[in-house]
Amino acid sequence: MRAIFVSMNLLNEKINKIALEAAENNGFFLIDLIVRGNDKNRVIEVFIDGETNVSAGDCAKVSREINSELEDDPSLGAYRLDVSSPGVDRPLKLLKQYPKHIDRKFDITYTEGEVKKKAAAVLKSIDGNELTFFSNNNEFKVNFNNILKAKVIISFS
Repeated sequence: MRAIFVSMNLLNEKINKIALEAAENNGFFLIDLIVRGNDKNRVIEVFIDGETNVSAGDCAKVSREINSELEDDPSLGAYRLDVSSPGVDRPLKLLKQYPKHIDRKFDITYTEGEVKKKAAAVLKSIDGNELTFFSNNNEFKVNFNNILKAKVIISFS
């Protein structure tokens, strides 16, 4: 019997490619992929998002597509696959995640020149890479490339 060995980097690249294709095939985009554990107990976490909200059914559909590509790979070993939306506790990573959050409040950390700034502000508009926020009766613009971290603040009012 021949031993099968695949480096973790090659395995991650393969899973990433499959997850990226499955997300895109279903109209979503891959936000993050976490692979941990070993060939006897591996956990694969896939986070997808879309231009509209992602439902549990959407996650199940993407999960089935990923699983159908992974299940016959002997180098993977035993695994658990979890597909979900990033949720409110994860910062936004891609510019295309922002439009559905217009008029929502953010905790944002960004750079302005050499200065690192923080604000709690409402996203008012997006023009190309320029995001316009409103806070304390002041409007300010932040280039997406200067955003270090941005999280939507959930309001229950």
